[in-house]
Amino acid sequence: MDNLTIFGEEIIDQKSIAQIKNCFGEEDLAVLTADAHYGYGHPIGGAVAYKNKVSLSGVGFDIGCGNKAVRTNIMADEINTPKVLDEIFRRISFGVGRYNNERVDHSVLEEIRNADFKPQRKLINLAAEQLGTVGSGNHFIDLFQDEQGFLWIGVHFGSRGFGHKTATGFIAMSQGLTFTDHGKEGSMDAPPILFDLTSATGQAYLEAMNIAGKYAYAGRDLVVQKVLEILGNPKVTFEVHNHHNFAWQEEHFGQQYYVVRKGCTPAFPSQQGFIGATMADTSVIVEGVDSELSRKGLYSTVHGAGRVMSRTQAAGKKKWIAGKDGKKRPTLIAKGQVDFDAVKAQMKDWHIELRGAGADEAPQCYKKLDEVLQYQGNTIKVLHRLHPIGVAMAGGETFDPYKD
Repeated sequence: MDNLTIFGEEIIDQKSIAQIKNCFGEEDLAVLTADAHYGYGHPIGGAVAYKNKVSLSGVGFDIGCGNKAVRTNIMADEINTPKVLDEIFRRISFGVGRYNNERVDHSVLEEIRNADFKPQRKLINLAAEQLGTVGSGNHFIDLFQDEQGFLWIGVHFGSRGFGHKTATGFIAMSQGLTFTDHGKEGSMDAPPILFDLTSATGQAYLEAMNIAGKYAYAGRDLVVQKVLEILGNPKVTFEVHNHHNFAWQEEHFGQQYYVVRKGCTPAFPSQQGFIGATMADTSVIVEGVDSELSRKGLYSTVHGAGRVMSRTQAAGKKKWIAGKDGKKRPTLIAKGQVDFDAVKAQMKDWHIELRGAGADEAPQCYKKLDEVLQYQGNTIKVLHRLHPIGVAMAGGETFDPYKD
């Protein structure tokens, strides 16, 4: 059996293919999904099944990044979309901090206060401050209309600064330093950082990863709950919720592995997932299908459309300079390829309300999701198609060191 399965090799850049080949050994199995693109130490859209190892690079900095979607019992044309988007943008914080007074609480914070991996306990203030915030980059809150006209809410983000600090702490530990030291992240093409699961560090990483995953789940639950509150608390008639940056213990081909998925949605038979497209395109709810191709693909599918243009190419090169108030603001050094004013005009023509976002999240920065899904073959089936009517993201002027 070939150790590497690639979906849509003709639409994946060669750097990503070379990168995944650098991530696994003879006894491991690997996958590239059709939305794959170049990442830090491990391509986004890449999955690797390891024997007795876990990859920090494969889980990534945004531990537990994932999607949640819910269908409500109200029709999309019953709401005042501009007003709802304004309220979402007012009451839910995007970017690095929290700019409103609606502090939230959740049982996961008590778990962090008493984390088995004790250095994580010191991150409790950061975790509490950012719980229920969305972040920036490609993280979003979207409103959708399905084929029957029902209103859906979809969100995408992860463990925020808590997960990022956890990842960088273990990078330092991998270099013989302490969790609170500043380690060297290395180059994009550096070999993946692997922990032996028989080691104390490997077990500590799993404990820390799992609590960061719980934190990410809690954040998405709280944000969806807040949007439902803004909508007047309609009934939820369908829900789906998955990580796509995580590691799971699984059986494949009769053997036990730790499967690391980075930008991959798990899609076991009958397992459902929400896959977001671009701000202008149709997103989908999918369900895993059992097939020979699914098994070869480690029951993994895409998590989005996949970038074809880097953030710098799209938005231009920026230098972030702190002002007298301490806030960092961008100064454009080189112009990007995307005319975002034209993008906003198109969104208006398409009757999609947009709040925030920037040139680096324009539709032309991504592949077309429908085309990407075709390359996944008989591994998933589409249950619902969701047309965006409202998109809320951090603005292009928002500085966020935890950007995906």
